[in-house]
Amino acid sequence: MQNFKLKIYSPTRIFLEEDAEMVELTTTEGEIGVYAGHIFLTAIVAPGILKIHQNGKVREAALLDGFIEIGPEEVTILSEACEWPEEIDVNRAKEARIRAERRLTGGEGGNVNMQRAEAALKRSLIRLNLAQKR
Repeated sequence: MQNFKLKIYSPTRIFLEEDAEMVELTTTEGEIGVYAGHIFLTAIVAPGILKIHQNGKVREAALLDGFIEIGPEEVTILSEACEWPEEIDVNRAKEARIRAERRLTGGEGGNVNMQRAEAALKRSLIRLNLAQKR
């Protein structure tokens, strides 16, 4: 199987710069899988589990909001955050889930931005789901 260069950057670090056989992730248009030789495409990344296929194995990471630029020989992801399962602070993710749920149920009163609360809940659930897999 042919490889392509996969580059993943966040504001705080270079998350990954390695060859990959395939990458799977969530975009605002749905799930996408990318192999070498893919047509040029740019998409908005939605929070989800990133699956990186390398040497017959699959590695997973939490990928949160960003952009993906796909070319035949290179895929670049610019992400708000990307974390390996072992990097996830489970207690912090649980606290974020509780805060988001409280906001969504009106437990915090005041003027709640529902979209931000829903996004925070989704991010915390993705992190918790990935952390519990390992």
